[in-house]
Amino acid sequence: MSTDTIKAYRCFTRTWWTQNPSWPNGREPGAGRRHYVPGRYTMEEARQRCREYNESHDPGPLSRKMEFEQI
Repeated sequence: MSTDTIKAYRCFTRTWWTQNPSWPNGREPGAGRRHYVPGRYTMEEARQRCREYNESHDPGPLSRKMEFEQI
């Protein structure tokens, strides 16, 4: 058995653009605030949760997506 610690991940959503009427298409690049989803996941669980969310939700003009990070 490995002595490595088990890594945990958390999922969150955020947008990748902000509204700005003076930019082309009314938006400019800018990562938004993270909105965390409750829970801790293995890497595979986090990937699956993000995949399911992103496939079932329209990202809209600000490109709202689910991501994950190591805790």
